[in-house]
Amino acid sequence: MTVNLTRIYTKLGDKGETHLGDMSRVPKTHPRIEAYGVVDELNALLGLAIASGSLPEPHAEWMRRVQNDLFDVGADLSVPETDDPDARERLRVLPEQITWLEERCDEVNATVAPLRSFVLPGGTLGAAHLHVCRTVCRRAERRALSVEDANPEIVRYLNRLSDLLFILSRAANGGGAEPLWEPGRYRSSPEQDSA
Repeated sequence: MTVNLTRIYTKLGDKGETHLGDMSRVPKTHPRIEAYGVVDELNALLGLAIASGSLPEPHAEWMRRVQNDLFDVGADLSVPETDDPDARERLRVLPEQITWLEERCDEVNATVAPLRSFVLPGGTLGAAHLHVCRTVCRRAERRALSVEDANPEIVRYLNRLSDLLFILSRAANGGGAEPLWEPGRYRSSPEQDSA
């Protein structure tokens, strides 16, 4: 499939509307636009994580694959489902893409220590980037849930991707260097306040 972009600006969106993939027009605040806009944001943040050079090469290569899949997610979100038998076939997220994420989750999760507490976002630069990506991925998932008639595989894909990003952030911290939540650690008692 080839995409040809001859002009970047068209002026068609200057009044707050845009085209969906089926050429229908909707406000730029439409849930569908919100959803694939957050997917685009996630993709850009993954590019930043890769460009930082702080991910091991196999994981960076996986994220390049995910970036391509996220364009599939955006394409899927941009075209409403139709019952029209004459409509052309559209690109949709498939269960196989989710299975690939699950396999990577299992592969990396087997290499990190069991969790003793919730993980604080941070640690190494790579882990911090992946935590930001994870939180944006969760937002993309929430936005996708607000799209009526969206392909259910989209939500499954984003849910599994956020799991993979979490597991990869743990691996980027090497297991031992990850900052963990210590419930109530910095709360002060009345006796400490008066001292």
